[in-house]
Amino acid sequence: MTPDEIETLFTGSDGRYGFARWGRPIAPVVFGVEDATVAALKGALEAVVALAGHGMAETDPELGVNLMVFFLRDWNELTAVPDLDRLVPGLGPLVARLDAGGATNYRLFRFDADGAIRACFVFIRVDDAVAGMPAETLALGEAVQVMLTWSDRAFAAQGPLGQAEPGGPALLKPGIAGVIRAAYDPVMPAATTDPAHALRLAARLGAMR
Repeated sequence: MTPDEIETLFTGSDGRYGFARWGRPIAPVVFGVEDATVAALKGALEAVVALAGHGMAETDPELGVNLMVFFLRDWNELTAVPDLDRLVPGLGPLVARLDAGGATNYRLFRFDADGAIRACFVFIRVDDAVAGMPAETLALGEAVQVMLTWSDRAFAAQGPLGQAEPGGPALLKPGIAGVIRAAYDPVMPAATTDPAHALRLAARLGAMR
């Protein structure tokens, strides 16, 4: 990928560059789906984490779990989750906004003092389109989305997944896989707002090839 293409992945619609990766092992928990979907999601996450050279854990010593994924049929279900309003300030207005906008997913990141990802909350409303999606495809897409703070326009034109052949299983596109690997290189910063970071990512991609 070119530096300009990489810069777009982390430059929001407000024109600001913002990048962060996880600064600790990921300890996930999934709510609202059957065990098979939970297994698919955790399996996809393990695969993407391994690609990045990062780590997973059963528990986070500070938070218990630091990646919480909620599947729901209606956004208003979130207001009934015990103590969720303590973890997600402004939950009521957020639910109203998501419901009014017809959103199907939302991700909320929390960061540590160095700017690295400390925790992530993922909310997925299961409409007909989501319900008809293969569990493995949904799982891989979500695993990619939580690994870095992609911009709101990163995958607006095309998603991070593709297919080797029509009708085949969903696969992570090589360019996006390369960006994830480069982003977790120990020589790269855990977080930055400097657009020159895209040039460094492009250089790491070249070095890895």
